[in-house]
Amino acid sequence: MRIDTLSPPHFAAAIALWHDAGLTRPWNDPEEDLRRAMAGPASTVLGGWVLDTLTATAMVGHDGHRGWVYYVAVRPDARGRGFGRQMMGACEMWLAGRGVPKIDLMVRTENDAVLAFYRALGYGRDDVFVMSKRLG
Repeated sequence: MRIDTLSPPHFAAAIALWHDAGLTRPWNDPEEDLRRAMAGPASTVLGGWVLDTLTATAMVGHDGHRGWVYYVAVRPDARGRGFGRQMMGACEMWLAGRGVPKIDLMVRTENDAVLAFYRALGYGRDDVFVMSKRLG
């Protein structure tokens, strides 16, 4: 799989992949999320291509101390072939290349398969609460 920064002609395919992977929620506009990540100097969206097909994505960014990863998705027909592991490796390299010392991510508590995936990559649970507040 070839991994590179997503470009505007591939935005619609990435959003379709996020829908197919069940990552979108009605209260988050994936197109706005993608455009905001691509516009900022501290974030990007990576795409993984097998031949000419967008097969995987990951949104990665940081605040200078912590890196964050969102929208990690692999096409359903391409799962189990190491593409998710490759995307996470690319996110880790992207952050390390910018001097970011830690990577965080959020997984819904009921998503046992994804929790197992991240545990297999060496991620562990921190003793913190993630708290949020919707603005606007």
